[in-house]
Amino acid sequence: MTSTAFYQTVVWNTADKFLRSIVEPEDYGDYILPLTVLRRLEYILAPTKNDVLDLVSQLQSEGYSDAMIDWQVQQKFDLSFYNSSRLDLTRIAQLDDHVYESLMEYVGSFSSSIRDIWDAFDFDVRMKTLDSASRLWQAVKHFAGIDMSIEALPDTQMGDLFEHIMYKSFDTKGKAAGAFYTPRDAIRLMVDILFASDDVGLTEDGASRAVYDPTVCTGGMLTMADEKIRAENPTAEVSLYGQEINPASYAICKADMVVKGQPIDNIVLGNTLTQPAFRGRTFHFALSNPPFGVDWKQSRKVVEEEHAVRGFDGRFGPGLPRVSDGSTLFLLHLISKLREPQPGDPNASAGRGAIVLNGSPLFTGGAGSGESNIRKWVLEQDYLEAIVALPTDMFYNTGIATHVWLLNKDKPRERRGKVQLIDATGMFEKMRKSIGSKRRQLSAAHIAEVTRLFDAFEESKHSKIFRIEDFFYRTITVERPLRLNYGFGPDRVERVLALRQLAKADGSLLEKFREGLTEAGAADAGALSTSRAEFSKRVSEIADAAGLKLTAAQLRAVLGALGEHDDEGELVMKAGKPEPSADLRDTENVPWDQDVEEYLEREVKPWAPDAWIDHSKTKEGAEIPFTRHFYEYVPPRPLEEIDAELDEVLGRIRARLEEVKG
Repeated sequence: MTSTAFYQTVVWNTADKFLRSIVEPEDYGDYILPLTVLRRLEYILAPTKNDVLDLVSQLQSEGYSDAMIDWQVQQKFDLSFYNSSRLDLTRIAQLDDHVYESLMEYVGSFSSSIRDIWDAFDFDVRMKTLDSASRLWQAVKHFAGIDMSIEALPDTQMGDLFEHIMYKSFDTKGKAAGAFYTPRDAIRLMVDILFASDDVGLTEDGASRAVYDPTVCTGGMLTMADEKIRAENPTAEVSLYGQEINPASYAICKADMVVKGQPIDNIVLGNTLTQPAFRGRTFHFALSNPPFGVDWKQSRKVVEEEHAVRGFDGRFGPGLPRVSDGSTLFLLHLISKLREPQPGDPNASAGRGAIVLNGSPLFTGGAGSGESNIRKWVLEQDYLEAIVALPTDMFYNTGIATHVWLLNKDKPRERRGKVQLIDATGMFEKMRKSIGSKRRQLSAAHIAEVTRLFDAFEESKHSKIFRIEDFFYRTITVERPLRLNYGFGPDRVERVLALRQLAKADGSLLEKFREGLTEAGAADAGALSTSRAEFSKRVSEIADAAGLKLTAAQLRAVLGALGEHDDEGELVMKAGKPEPSADLRDTENVPWDQDVEEYLEREVKPWAPDAWIDHSKTKEGAEIPFTRHFYEYVPPRPLEEIDAELDEVLGRIRARLEEVKG
């Protein structure tokens, strides 16, 4: 078995020989990927090719439909696809001319079940470009000489090769490679933890499990989940499902899943948020690495309509996040695809999920916001089992902090009402050679340790356990009474003239009103009044003298513009109650298990005795301050130690200056 690195070199680097000057380097992947997939499929079909051709020829001569032929081939050879042409890349490479026509005939002879793969690759356009430049024969010959059999490249290594090509392709295009696939070490961690506590019949005969990835890319998560289940139970029936928005990724994933014997319709091209596949279906396991911090403007109309019309009967009932970051939409979608508990059926264990998210979904958005409401709902439903903080520099296109959320529709009894936080930020080894922003990786030992921490479900330096209520809080609005003094200073007069309540008043009358206010200010020589009633009477007299008839609302607005806060000023009343001051208004986050009135008495009133809570504005929220729970205080060094170090440095500097002078 040859190393994956060797294949990466052969497939990508030497392809430069037939692509150079014809294709921009940033587009190499568009040509290399479909030819790589084609070569892999050839090897899958090679053992039964002649027998399949004989059967297809016989059935065609007997007038069978394509659908019936597909069914017959599948039944006899256990193949979900086939090719009815006697051509392959090796034979086409031996031709002197008509290479393009022969290649298109060959690709067009694949069964209808996988023809959309070539459409997704724009295969005919790519190959025509090479043919027009007289490079197609060279490309075909190159790939015809590469051994991509399962013996040479097992599924896992083939997946590594696909992802290497994908990375190179997107990297040269300047695109975010991390938005299209997940590093294998991160997947391994997710898979190992996800299956760590699956003790509901997985190892029994006849076990059946369905695995789903709504952002499947090239299928890496599905492949590793499949391997994990089969390692636990070689006889298990594993069904893999996925949806992908990127055509090239979709084509690779579908080809790979077809090779694994999965049904053709299990991989779907489309936008998971607006065109969700597998409606009405739920799954035993779901894994996802949605794009980090990507806006959902293009999906906004459909998503908002589902939220408004279907509510909790749809996916987005708990709320909608800011349009600038759709991470929590994928979280809600994933939860909606997890199976509900069905006691008594050994193959109907409740769904469990794992999703990679950046730090934003932990805390972004205050109480009452879409993100906070989503967090609160997930916690209230008791779906969140654990969160693992990964090291930074783990992904190909970003070095930001990332977290794995572990979900369970039927948590074990000891975990109910609780959430485990695992700090794995310090568990990594540096890569000998970075790939994009990925400079760190999880070793097998690190993955085993995190899995052990999860399975143990105990408090330790790297593992903390909380009640779900520990993440809830109430945001209260603390009001203080409005106390004002009043005057006719120039700044206050200008505020009056800028009032929207006076915008439609006659301009000449407003000018007279200004003059009257200014004259009153000069007469008062800067003196201030604390009597609202007396001052209100003076303002009304000035307005009447200017011919300006003020309504009650306009008068209140004018008094507000001419007033400024004064702790010794007169209390402003409205409907028999103190009017709150907008400038002194504040909010406080109160832990869930604390009484808000007691909190006010203890934390606020010692400094603001006249404060009160406006209960009509109280909001409930939830956040998961992960970093705070693992923060370790490091005291600063003693001043004596710092001074001694500075003296030493300054001494060396003085010595060198003396040497220069000398």
